[in-house]
Amino acid sequence: MSGLATAEHEQVVVGHDAASGLRCIIAIHSTALGPALGGTRFRPYDSFDDAMTDALRLSQAMTFKNAGAGLDRGGGKAVIIGDPAAIRSESLIRAYGRMVGSLGGRYITACDVGTTPDDMSLVRRETRWATGMDPSEGGSGDSGILTAEGVLLGLKVTAEEVFGSSSLADRHIAVQGLGKVGRRLVEHLVAERARITASDVDNAAVERVRGLDGVDVVGPHEILQVDADILSPNALGAVLNEQSIPRLRVAAICGAANNQLATEDDATRLHDAGILYAPDFVVSAGGVISVDDELQPGGWTPQRARRRLQVIPETLRAVIDHARTSGITAQAAAIELVHQRINSIGALRGFWMPADHASPRR
Repeated sequence: MSGLATAEHEQVVVGHDAASGLRCIIAIHSTALGPALGGTRFRPYDSFDDAMTDALRLSQAMTFKNAGAGLDRGGGKAVIIGDPAAIRSESLIRAYGRMVGSLGGRYITACDVGTTPDDMSLVRRETRWATGMDPSEGGSGDSGILTAEGVLLGLKVTAEEVFGSSSLADRHIAVQGLGKVGRRLVEHLVAERARITASDVDNAAVERVRGLDGVDVVGPHEILQVDADILSPNALGAVLNEQSIPRLRVAAICGAANNQLATEDDATRLHDAGILYAPDFVVSAGGVISVDDELQPGGWTPQRARRRLQVIPETLRAVIDHARTSGITAQAAAIELVHQRINSIGALRGFWMPADHASPRR
């Protein structure tokens, strides 16, 4: 197991249910601000170590995301190992729900890559610590809807900083990834009259946007070299690295993919190249804001959830201003601001345990 788990994470649980074929990892990075909230990723991994690394990195990113969004939630993430198209079943998802329930509320799950509102409805049949069910069942539904809206708000702040105007009309945006977030983002950008170059490894996803006004498509190996105003990564992580950054031909980067930087050094590489990087955990907070709203008294309301999205442009502006005045990268500035909140608010709470398992929160 990676040293990151013992050095920086409060708890890591490895689960296995032989009857259903479930293999999962639940990583709780921090409960300083409250119970850990983060989605469940369901995908095949090349190895168990790869799955563990993903869970650890994603859970840490959720600590930053939740803190940056002003939520009273810690950071956690789970991965289910396997191809959902091949092994997804009611028994497997409900077994996973029992794993989540065994943590007694320290981890609250939601949708992520490979999981759906229907899956969360099954999880909810085993534990109350699940969000993101279908609206017909009182849930907030697909978190990708508000994630895309949040990215659009982030793109407008990014454009204002780099080009002097928040308008995206005639701005050329390269969109990598056309899944639940990227496809909706393209539709928003079409409405904003932007020029769009889009790409995805899934041909069916590409066909859903091909022919939309102002949209061109390129192959997945070309998207990072497109000469555009802004690159918006909305697929998997680590796309910004020592090899890809020198080939970028954009002025800024703003997208929803988690952990876009392969290493922290890549933030410096972008800064040195004169490319503004909008930290992904700030920009992509729309989904977690949506599912957190579901946990509020009275349940999810779309009007309140969308109103709460305004924290994204407010935080991004604060990050950019702090980076400028401090002479540091936007990534470093965002992490500093997040730690300030965790240290100030987290000191009031301490290590979180549910009331029926330990003493009440301080």
